[in-house]
Amino acid sequence: MDFPEELKYTEEHEWVLLEGDLVSIGISDFAQDQLGDVVFVELPEAGDRVEIGKPFGVVESVKAVSDIYAPLAGEVVEVNADLPDAPESINTSPYEDGWMIRIKPDDPAVLDGLMNAAAYQAFIEEE
Repeated sequence: MDFPEELKYTEEHEWVLLEGDLVSIGISDFAQDQLGDVVFVELPEAGDRVEIGKPFGVVESVKAVSDIYAPLAGEVVEVNADLPDAPESINTSPYEDGWMIRIKPDDPAVLDGLMNAAAYQAFIEEE
């Protein structure tokens, strides 16, 4: 499994990447592996707001339907328009092609409270 060092991670298995004043969000390699083959993704629209700890989308796989939770609050500025037609990108490329949304965070300092790659790996080994 892959856990890029430049990312932050949540206990709900989302990854977060700060790029300038925007934050990209997706689900981790571990999460997509646990879900199995992703067959459907439901995401918010640009202009929507996401609230920390609240679901902002849904991933449906052959095994389960799972909510995706916002690791921080902000305005959605971009949605991965390719995912509805190619949800399998979440399985094949969770950190590149499988990103879900980009938001302009209300408070980027919230990222400091998320796990780094080593802490996330330790977290999933305990589960």
